[in-house]
Amino acid sequence: MPAAGRPNAFDSNGPVAVVLKGYPRLSETFIAQELHALEQQGLVLHLYSLRQPTDTKRHPVHDEIRAPVTYLPEYLHQHPLDIFKAWRWARCLPGYSAAWRLWRKDLRRDPTRNRLRRFGQAMALAVSLPPKTRWIYAHFLHTPASVARYAATMTQLPWCASAHAKDIWTTPTWEKREKLNEMAWLTTCTRYAAEHLRCLSSTPDKINLVYHGIDLEKFSDFSPPVNSRDGSSSEDPVRILSVGRAVRKKGFDVLLSALAKLPSELAWRWCHIGGGTELKSLRLQAAELGLANRIEWRGPQAQNEVLAAYRTADLFVLPSIIADDGDRDGLPNVLMEAQSQTLCCVSTTVSGIPELIDHLKTGILVQPNDSEALSQSIAQLVGDPRLRLSYGMNGKKRVRTAFDARATVSRLRDLLSGPS
Repeated sequence: MPAAGRPNAFDSNGPVAVVLKGYPRLSETFIAQELHALEQQGLVLHLYSLRQPTDTKRHPVHDEIRAPVTYLPEYLHQHPLDIFKAWRWARCLPGYSAAWRLWRKDLRRDPTRNRLRRFGQAMALAVSLPPKTRWIYAHFLHTPASVARYAATMTQLPWCASAHAKDIWTTPTWEKREKLNEMAWLTTCTRYAAEHLRCLSSTPDKINLVYHGIDLEKFSDFSPPVNSRDGSSSEDPVRILSVGRAVRKKGFDVLLSALAKLPSELAWRWCHIGGGTELKSLRLQAAELGLANRIEWRGPQAQNEVLAAYRTADLFVLPSIIADDGDRDGLPNVLMEAQSQTLCCVSTTVSGIPELIDHLKTGILVQPNDSEALSQSIAQLVGDPRLRLSYGMNGKKRVRTAFDARATVSRLRDLLSGPS
């Protein structure tokens, strides 16, 4: 079980070890898309997942990624022999003592089982890195970055990370500061988050804004057939679509309240795509509001199925909010995907969403948790197919000129291709 250690000289052809919380995941299409684009641009990757996959479906892009995947021990007590073997090798690494001290300091401030698990997984990662590994790169600033940090300290390899949404807003300030000051660089996907993280870093220049973008080959240009659905026909109702996990920050309970406030004579149907812990409570809420017969719950879907849903919908709604624990969206890829298909979008002013949607030009934005304003915006767009098409066309132009993943990932490739 030899460890990579730090190479004597930087090897531009060495692999990048990518630490992920779980892989593959339907809800993290943007990560799979990034990994695929990095491989297409010549990088050699090795993926390390902290959790086993739980989704029963896969996106087609997952099958196009060539990188091998190593699943680290998810629960240490279930893999005692593996952890013991990893410790025997890890304790011989040049930075093991420093990593141990660093972890003990963190444990005093965060005395949780999760913190214990991170160190065990870091040992397993450190001793299984491929030879000549050039970077340890973590997706998400919380748990994956902790595992990457401890392993990088053990092996004396450089490490870096990509920060997104929940990981930024629910990680303690002390932990963000220390990680930002130790890592070589970080990318984040919104200007909103970049400004926050730069305020915490002693070297703000290491914080890079890199939008995710979308794969415009998979989300090819689409012009919807002209339709006159305006909510006046119960036989041909306006089709409203939302894609996203049923979790608090998505605000789907606010959307249900907004739908219940629509004029009774307006004909519409709402389709939700996604899994999530709040599906049961949302179904109950819909029934209590008398909306159950107007809603279709499709559950998790693969990317090709989601694309087909975009192309048959009339209006896309994502009512993001800031949850009680501070969790919030960054810049949801589903908004870019919907707009790429000429689909009119309604969302909120949370986080980086206004960096994509220009209010009253490429869509409509309302304040989070404002079901009345959301209902009024939906009603306006349901009844005005020409306005929906105008916003949809403008949104498509914005996405296709500013959020092409092939262009946005080039900055990340350059960072990963260079020395620390």
